[in-house]
Amino acid sequence: MTPKRIMFIINNLGGGGAERVVSNLCKGMRNYEKYVIIFDNIIKQEAKANLIFINSPPPKSIFKKLISFFVRVYKIKNLKRRIKPDYAISALEPCNLLNVITKGKEKTILTFHSNWSKLLAEDPYFAKGIFGKIRSFIYKFAFKFLYNRRADVLVSVSKDVAQDLIENFGLNPNKMKVIYNPVPIEEIENFSKEELRNYEPIFKYPVLISAGRLTKQKGHWYLLRIFKKLKEKYSNLKLIILGEGKLKDYLVEFSQNLNLKTFVWDRDTLSDKFDVYFLGFQKNPFKFLKNSSIFVLSSVQEGLPMVLIEAMACGLPVIATDCPGGNKEILDPDCNLKVEKMRLGEYGILIPPKNPEEISKAISLLLENENLRKEYAKKSLERARDFSVEKIIPKWLEILK
Repeated sequence: MTPKRIMFIINNLGGGGAERVVSNLCKGMRNYEKYVIIFDNIIKQEAKANLIFINSPPPKSIFKKLISFFVRVYKIKNLKRRIKPDYAISALEPCNLLNVITKGKEKTILTFHSNWSKLLAEDPYFAKGIFGKIRSFIYKFAFKFLYNRRADVLVSVSKDVAQDLIENFGLNPNKMKVIYNPVPIEEIENFSKEELRNYEPIFKYPVLISAGRLTKQKGHWYLLRIFKKLKEKYSNLKLIILGEGKLKDYLVEFSQNLNLKTFVWDRDTLSDKFDVYFLGFQKNPFKFLKNSSIFVLSSVQEGLPMVLIEAMACGLPVIATDCPGGNKEILDPDCNLKVEKMRLGEYGILIPPKNPEEISKAISLLLENENLRKEYAKKSLERARDFSVEKIIPKWLEILK
């Protein structure tokens, strides 16, 4: 019997959470013939699928963006005609928009990884200038009219994201499914055992670690500001930030202006004499997570952060903001209250976003209370298994039936 075909559409296979979700879905959906369509030749994730690069990286000018959009529509339409997928699953924008526009006979599934109310209000790409307002209007229109009418299933990575889409953008609740991101627990455990090698001297000290794209959404400057104050009390404390992004130069300069000795992966010679370590993209971030003391997520907006679950799978006690998105669903699933001050959740500590004082309290508490730190490390491992590939993939297979 010929296996059914799944086509994934995503901008690239870089180091972001949505990209890792596509990679994990490809690994977990074993009995399907899989194709992954990417526009930009960035491949940092393994995809057990037929990879098709259509050579359409994001241009800068508005005119070229418009041309690029229609080129992508044409190429995806042709690929769908040639491959004849049974399902087309897209992740992020504009991939969802391209997926519905090129819809044929295949079952069309759109996935949403962000709180869009927050994104449209605060991301400069949508919130600033006439072109930002035009983009915002296009997506609001597309959500309500194109997505509702042409998509077969709408998949949200958290209940918060789903609620936002239904209440604020009019998406059809009958088409909406909440499926958490799948995480390969055993694979993470194996990778976390890899030797640190040149990085080992750093981990002789207590290490705070954070990971994610170097963008406004992740709020890294709050963490840097907090770390500067913590150094006054914990002089041997180190901070590691994993990830790349457009705010790299800004964050490095911000760190240096705080008089923190700052290591940058593509500039400096590694030693244990630095305070802050920008380590860039790491193919195996899990060995760094496993050997750190505390994981901190200082985001101002999320969908369902893969890296938070991955840190928990490495046995790290975690601290995360109660920002729009799924952080609270991970760390304190039975809590329906907005977090106004530090909260000891069931599986980790929640703090209000944009609040350096409360994040500082939470970090100090875990640094000084070894029993609590060990208890949360144990709880992290327990909770991470709820997001295992083995538990999440069957929910996707139900949609594909």
